[in-house]
Amino acid sequence: MLTNTATRYGALARFFHWAIALLILTDIALGLIGENTPRTAETAAGLTTLYSVHKTIGVAVLGLAVLRILWAITQPKPVPVHPERKAETLLAEVIHWMLYGAIVIMPLSGWVMHSAETGFAPILWPFGQDLPFVPKSEDVAHMAGAVHGLSALVIYLTVALHVAGALKHAVIEKDGVLSRMSRGTDAGVEGEAHASALPPVLAAVLWIAVVAFPFVMPAPERPDGTAAPMEQAQVEQAELASDLPSWTVDQGSLTISVKQMGAPVEGSFANWSAAIAYDEATGTGEVTVTIDTTSLTLGSVTQQAMGPEFFNTETYATATFEGEISRIEGASHQAVGTLTLVGQEVPVTLAFDLTIDGDTATMSGTSTLDRRDFGMGAGYADEGTVGFAVEVATTLTAVRQ
Repeated sequence: MLTNTATRYGALARFFHWAIALLILTDIALGLIGENTPRTAETAAGLTTLYSVHKTIGVAVLGLAVLRILWAITQPKPVPVHPERKAETLLAEVIHWMLYGAIVIMPLSGWVMHSAETGFAPILWPFGQDLPFVPKSEDVAHMAGAVHGLSALVIYLTVALHVAGALKHAVIEKDGVLSRMSRGTDAGVEGEAHASALPPVLAAVLWIAVVAFPFVMPAPERPDGTAAPMEQAQVEQAELASDLPSWTVDQGSLTISVKQMGAPVEGSFANWSAAIAYDEATGTGEVTVTIDTTSLTLGSVTQQAMGPEFFNTETYATATFEGEISRIEGASHQAVGTLTLVGQEVPVTLAFDLTIDGDTATMSGTSTLDRRDFGMGAGYADEGTVGFAVEVATTLTAVRQ
């Protein structure tokens, strides 16, 4: 029989219960394996497949959860077998509603986190990377990830209590509570239960606290354990031994973009300085840029990018570019020099446009680097995993001294 009665669960309710339980336990196992697997070139392909399956199962759980809740709304809920045990019945009902929240909030927060990031481990079903109203944002991804992690803790606790209660009824009391969900047998006395709004209200309050918690907590430390970029001391600016007019950077940005799994992942360095000497009459000058590589953010792969296979920030915390500036034509310029990164010196040309209005100069430029020239990501020989090309973009406003 598909439908519920007052004393047992129907076949459809039992299907939803056991299918979701199996999928959630599988997903928890996959998530724990992924979290405890080092991010290296050797594990990249396996982790990509693992997390793709993890995310796909999560979407399946979310879909089944919606169907289960809609079905439950239309069905009578079987009565408690021991209605006289008020506290036990209340606890069981609160756990029941907490689990309902978990099977929606946990996969949904994971999907939001996935949508706010770019690149890594696509969902296998044809949903695409994006969700409506979810921007590509590291902050959004962090918040959604925090909710996802807290949801996991909630589901560990509630599932443990739920299983403990089921075993108590099956092994100690042998009262038929478990069998009416496993086999659809009758248990309890029809007409002895009275619905209460207290359990769903308590569960809702607890879930509101779980979802709100990441928004009231202070920003976490960076993946390498250092303070957030805005709290770091500024990089010491190099001094140029030049007779040309000097310029001081007022504001600017230094960003990078690399393809991962075929999708662009964008990041930036929050902490850098530039010493600039430039004569607008001759269109010549010099520049030295000093970059704090520990201030890098690169979406969900920040920690991996800062690791020994790529920027190796623990050993090489600073990168420098020293170049000669020359005017090509009109606003078009180039800076030809050497980029020292992870202990490697590589010739680099930065093409940029420069406009000067009085004592204020505005510049924007780009350059394409090949990570292999610096020995970065040597184990990632397949460009389909991590692209070889790294697009570097610079914008700044400087004031003549």
